[in-house]
Amino acid sequence: MDARALLLEAIDNRWQTYREQIKTCRREFSEEAVHDLRVAARRLLALVDLIRAIAPHPRLQKIRKALKGQLDEFDGLRDTQVMLAEVSENLETLPELKPIRQILQKRERRFLREAEEIIEDLKPAGIARRLEKTRAMIAQVQAGPAFDALVLQAVDEAYGTVLQRYAWIHASQPATIHRTRIAFKRFRYMVEIIHPLLPDFPRTNFKRMHDYQTAMGEIQDAEVFLFTLEEMTEIEGIEVIRRHYEQRHQQLIAVFMEEKSQVETFWRPAPEQPFPWQVIQPAETKALSPS
Repeated sequence: MDARALLLEAIDNRWQTYREQIKTCRREFSEEAVHDLRVAARRLLALVDLIRAIAPHPRLQKIRKALKGQLDEFDGLRDTQVMLAEVSENLETLPELKPIRQILQKRERRFLREAEEIIEDLKPAGIARRLEKTRAMIAQVQAGPAFDALVLQAVDEAYGTVLQRYAWIHASQPATIHRTRIAFKRFRYMVEIIHPLLPDFPRTNFKRMHDYQTAMGEIQDAEVFLFTLEEMTEIEGIEVIRRHYEQRHQQLIAVFMEEKSQVETFWRPAPEQPFPWQVIQPAETKALSPS
């Protein structure tokens, strides 16, 4: 499949998934439905970012702004639910967390009410119109090696941004890991779209990239939790809780720092160089050599 066909298929599939998730949330509102809607919106946003890198147009920026605004509105709910899961998992070993769970449960109920109202008010017709015009624009592009190369160049640039932020990572500055995660997430979703263009692309990379992103995400989640704890100074045992999660935060950073160089195995270092999975490693060369 060529790049033009991939993009057209991705537009159809990702828009349909996003639209169906809105309908599901309105029909059977639940935590899981909201999560699935957020994922669908994020994947559609990644597709828009990829197309913007190839053919910038004001309408794409408007689609991006709309989707990003929706995602931002669900941030509070998402963060609260992540913290609730963490607290519930550790309640037995750290009973001081009980009042924090009660506070978070109250926040979750409020955020769920707000999310339901937000979803009811969503008006995806504007996104649909602009996306249809974008699809027509892509359909008029001449398919072939030149357009394929242009699409791969966009992913090269997204990966270049990842590497630039990766070079700035420092264990004492968790914000540098968070910025790398944001760039990596964009790159990862792009790879999911265009991977059929890549010869011998290892499907195991999908899980590896997901796990790599998750490791950075857990550090950010721990940061958010520590920040939230600063608002709860009146809770009995708060210092015990804070020390526990400060240690966990540092452990997560230490584990990631040991594995962070994995990022170099997910894409080629430069357009003229081979992809990592196309390079025969020294051990493989020895095994293939005649005895």
